[in-house]
Amino acid sequence: MTPVHATAHPSPPGPPGGEIYRLALPNTSGAAKVSRDFLASLLAVSRCGGLAGLVDDARLCVTEVVANAHRHTATALIQVHVAVGDEQVTVSVADDDHWALPRCPEQRDGSREPECGRGLLLVERVADAWGTRVLGGGVPYRKAVWFTLGRGGAGP
Repeated sequence: MTPVHATAHPSPPGPPGGEIYRLALPNTSGAAKVSRDFLASLLAVSRCGGLAGLVDDARLCVTEVVANAHRHTATALIQVHVAVGDEQVTVSVADDDHWALPRCPEQRDGSREPECGRGLLLVERVADAWGTRVLGGGVPYRKAVWFTLGRGGAGP
């Protein structure tokens, strides 16, 4: 699965007739857990139903994307937007640090952390589609990473 970049698909597909939820989190180490639990709860109780089978994949993907926002940006708030439809869920995670690029910090011996840089590879492997977008019109001030999971799934 190839990521859908902002130039090819500037915003994630939204589910027609679905439910929209938003969560604003302080940029703390607990943000990934809160977003993971939030998304799992939404999928379990959504009126659209039928998406409970996506909970594990959704928890993995939102954890990776929120953890990236926490670890690689200086944003004060991490914003999670969830669109739940009958057949799919789309999650977008935005931060206010539009120029921050992921970086793998060096360890004391000068090597890179062995687990660093695998989060978006996991999202690519699990999600039906994913991409990035710049928010803010003529003067971009935020960026978002989004992913979509559907009942059919894209996993292995």
